[in-house]
Amino acid sequence: MNLGLSIKVRAAKYSAIEESLKEFMRYSVKGGSPDKIVTECIVVAIWSNGRLSDEAKILDTKTKKLISGLIRSGDLKGNLGETHLIYHPPGIKSKRILLAGAGEKKKFNGASANKLIISAFKACLKIESASIHFCINSCEPSDRDRYWIASRISQEAEIAGYRYGTTKSKKPKAWATKTVSLPPKVSGHRKSLESSLKRGQAIGKAVNVARELGNLPGNICTPTYLAEQATSLANKNRRVSAKILSEKQMARLGMGSLLSVSAGSAEEAKLIVIEYSGAKANTRPHAIVGKGITFDTGGISLKSSGGMDEMKFDMCGAASVIATMGCVAELKLPINVVGLVAAAENMPGSKATKPGDIVTTMSGKTVEILNTDAEGRLVLCDALTYVERFKPQTVIDIATLTGAAVATFGSYVNALLSNNQSLAETIIESGEQCLDRAWQLPLWDDYQHLLNSNFADIANIGGPRAGTITAACFLSRFTKNQKWAHLDIAGSAWHSGAQKGATGRPVSLLVEYLSKQKA
Repeated sequence: MNLGLSIKVRAAKYSAIEESLKEFMRYSVKGGSPDKIVTECIVVAIWSNGRLSDEAKILDTKTKKLISGLIRSGDLKGNLGETHLIYHPPGIKSKRILLAGAGEKKKFNGASANKLIISAFKACLKIESASIHFCINSCEPSDRDRYWIASRISQEAEIAGYRYGTTKSKKPKAWATKTVSLPPKVSGHRKSLESSLKRGQAIGKAVNVARELGNLPGNICTPTYLAEQATSLANKNRRVSAKILSEKQMARLGMGSLLSVSAGSAEEAKLIVIEYSGAKANTRPHAIVGKGITFDTGGISLKSSGGMDEMKFDMCGAASVIATMGCVAELKLPINVVGLVAAAENMPGSKATKPGDIVTTMSGKTVEILNTDAEGRLVLCDALTYVERFKPQTVIDIATLTGAAVATFGSYVNALLSNNQSLAETIIESGEQCLDRAWQLPLWDDYQHLLNSNFADIANIGGPRAGTITAACFLSRFTKNQKWAHLDIAGSAWHSGAQKGATGRPVSLLVEYLSKQKA
């Protein structure tokens, strides 16, 4: 039996989109004094140097100074990210108290709050607590409000609860937590807090969709599979439509650059078009375009074997587009959005594109392919030309494009380049707000000459230096009529090593950016 084929057939019925629609956790706003809350674990904060938050003071009194006694013993210092569990505390309704370090009060900001939330979920994961109540109202970040905190709690809960098990014979144990709650600060704000919880849940679920698509192996997550996910999304939401362009259709449109990447593969390339209608039909949309190389061998310019398995993650830009479109639909944003995915598999073969070959793009420009491993820009340039027919207000492409971005930023920051400074600044601001940050690199004409070719209008690589910038310079040749930005997520899209797996970035950044836009 062909095991690979067997796995592929069994997994064909699995839909990451449909799985994401299932409700695994419930979120609520629950009032009352901390000592009266019925839950398996109540989370309260401790400031550095053992200072108690307002909620911790109440529990300390009710437990006859149990918390302050722990602090005096030196067992808890309140450092940011530190946690300490108290089992069966006397005098309160909760089965456990989780003391979460909040660091210095004067330095407490959104990033601090997020670290506190994540550390609390990690601690609760270990004890398999079925219910968690976050009683941290007195810990307001200097740069965020309580609604951001509520949204972040539900978002991080969804992310913490993700388990990959699709291709495992023994499925991983599901996270025990089923309910997460928090108290209202002002009774009249309950509905706003509930809306924030729903927003965070939608974003967290979308991040997990992108993670799942990225984590699936290349023999399952093919261009056809990505197309099926887009179709599934459209079938589930009346505001969403999907159109899949075949290789024959792309050939008629003149997409010789995109098709040059899939030429050596048995898997047919797809151009996936997803449209969300949240505003009037004549309203110009915002566009997001994702690189979807479902496996990248490098083609004839073959990669080394070490770590090549991670090239299944080369479609994480596409995954972020599909997941973001689903989230936009769930949040019912009052704008129109079009999402494009340029999906292909880059393989060596008798029909594969060779170094030195020249292809004609949909725009009419010719490209000399000096390195077949610089394939992402080849699929994106045709997609960026195609998206012009929608007359978008803005265009953002998302791609695991260059090793240079990894060398520059590691796994922390998304590289950003743009031909419009206002757009770049809005993306940077959105990244800061949702903690999925981007940092801008220059897109200067000084770099354009590095792409000169003796035999075509443009070469597909610019030499060994400034790789992230020259890759964006290549794409800029196809976006001169657009308000355009490029996100290189090669470093941020997945983790290697023991924690190997897709991160789901930059879904939260894209959702935050689109949420700021107007019809």
